[in-house]
Amino acid sequence: MKKVLVTGATGNVGKYVVDELLKKGERVIAAGPSFKNPADTFSNKVETVYFDFKKPETFQGVLNDVDRVFLMRPPHLGKPEDLYPFIDEMKLSKIKLVSFLSLMGVEKNTIPPHHKIEKYIEDSELPYAHVRPGFFMQNVSGVQSKEIREKSQVFVPAGNSKTSFIDAADIGLAVATLLHDPESYQNTAHTITGSEALDYYQVAQILSEETGKNIKYAKPSYWKYRRYYIKKRRLDKKYVNVTVALYFMTRMGTAKEVTNDFIRLTGRKPRTFKEFVKENRSSFTS
Repeated sequence: MKKVLVTGATGNVGKYVVDELLKKGERVIAAGPSFKNPADTFSNKVETVYFDFKKPETFQGVLNDVDRVFLMRPPHLGKPEDLYPFIDEMKLSKIKLVSFLSLMGVEKNTIPPHHKIEKYIEDSELPYAHVRPGFFMQNVSGVQSKEIREKSQVFVPAGNSKTSFIDAADIGLAVATLLHDPESYQNTAHTITGSEALDYYQVAQILSEETGKNIKYAKPSYWKYRRYYIKKRRLDKKYVNVTVALYFMTRMGTAKEVTNDFIRLTGRKPRTFKEFVKENRSSFTS
């Protein structure tokens, strides 16, 4: 049995992809630039390898005995071209299936880099199974949680739009399902969402109910959000600009769709946002 390569293996989604593949009995190679002590990262359950999309010298040997790949774009790489050399390398290795972590609605949205990456994979004639998730619930418990904890505010420029949030753990299960059965899912795309679409007033209400705090939706402008995250939070400007573009598209209704793709792939219902907050309460209160 050949192996599955998981890029971004310690990230929000990658770690769940690894876990779910192991549950399915797959042999996994975890790849990433930040393995300081690989044995501790996955308790010796998987092979690990140093890998960096910007360093082609790290490609050598990484695809040996691999026939399926989970591909994700690191957030700090804003140019789709940064992934092209590795995609070319996968084509030479005759990969059976590459599952790319894309973005909900990206097939109609040429602004995010995910659009061009999808097209490059398709044009390379690699067998693919694109995964197009909605916004991660982990965005709320991660980068957005600082303002929730310290200011009791949800600080995103989403206007009155709705979002069908999905748990990264559910995305990981969906990806593992695709990679475990590559022949069945060649040249397909899957929009993975939660079971409900919420606006950020409802997000704040659920957070308030589950934490006992009075959390409000600040509803900042694009300018105020961008300035705050760059000047105050000191996040990378390219990353913040991508998020502004995503929230612009969200206001146009691109994030509100609710699909059955997760249920169809896994036979399970996706976790609700209320369940997620209850299980991750400490992220919003500590």
